[in-house]
Amino acid sequence: MRFLFIFLICMLFSNALNSQVSLNNPSFEDEPADATTPQGWFPCDNMTTPDIFPGFWGVYNEAADGETYVGIITRENSTFERFGQRLSMDLVKGQCYFTAIDLSYSKVYSGYNKPIQLKIVFSIDKCSNDEVVFLSPVIQHTDWKTYKVEFTPNANYRYIKLEAYYSDEKFSHKGNILIDNIRPIRRCGNA
Repeated sequence: MRFLFIFLICMLFSNALNSQVSLNNPSFEDEPADATTPQGWFPCDNMTTPDIFPGFWGVYNEAADGETYVGIITRENSTFERFGQRLSMDLVKGQCYFTAIDLSYSKVYSGYNKPIQLKIVFSIDKCSNDEVVFLSPVIQHTDWKTYKVEFTPNANYRYIKLEAYYSDEKFSHKGNILIDNIRPIRRCGNA
């Protein structure tokens, strides 16, 4: 009887762990620096590295979680910043998942002062654009707010990418978004 009880507890614990996809450094903890990708994350292109705040470009907001957070920008020449990482386990096609992320905006960001959106993309390869699963509203608030993200991928994915996005595709402009505290990705129904 004792063996059966221990076996059942182990199975429940195993199922709970298997239903969660964790991220490496989800609160972007690192030394504040400009044009630097935090530990556990990688840049996708030249000139696409985020900035680690507070303390650069006039951005001194407090972090939503921990000590630091990142900011990414869009530019007038239609370029933007994006970065990502490999997930702890692949997402499964057709399975419902959910997570949450804290977003904010800085009125001062070395001239990149307009509000923009965040795009979350999952992919098979390191920096490809396979499937957009979340497009935030235009983030115009300077306090941190939590945004829930629920999605069902159309393929099996192993990478996540965070991308600055123009609030209006017809016009390119200098904007920013601040990002912190990505929660573990869980299967729907597993709170």
